[in-house]
Amino acid sequence: MKSKNKLLTIMLIILVSITLVGVIALLIIFQLNKGDEETGPTIDEIVESSVDISEITTNLATNKFIRISLKVQTDNPKAAEELTKRDFQVKNIVITELSEMTPEDLEGKQGKANFQSSLKTKINELMDEGEVQQVYITSYIIQ
Repeated sequence: MKSKNKLLTIMLIILVSITLVGVIALLIIFQLNKGDEETGPTIDEIVESSVDISEITTNLATNKFIRISLKVQTDNPKAAEELTKRDFQVKNIVITELSEMTPEDLEGKQGKANFQSSLKTKINELMDEGEVQQVYITSYIIQ
């Protein structure tokens, strides 16, 4: 009897171990697949939902002037279409923001990031369809 109980215990341990390994393998596979599904938009989708803001030349708060071009990425093509129609309002926001800035305000990564963030917030206040995801500076000269 003891050998049967011992054999039964070993079989149960082996069965539980195999089941546990199988469950862990399934969890790992699901986690890997989940990571693949959460990728962002493709570059074609980004381009389709982006709008170029043509070059703007304006004065800064000092005696210097800036020449800047932007690309604004929205979350969908309808928002990009709306933003294209609101081009004059976006340019007004850019000019107004820049008129209160000095060249020092735009220095370095942080200065440009603050400017981009400010534009994103102000442009989003205008939007009815969708929202602005990112503002990119595509050309930039201060003289």
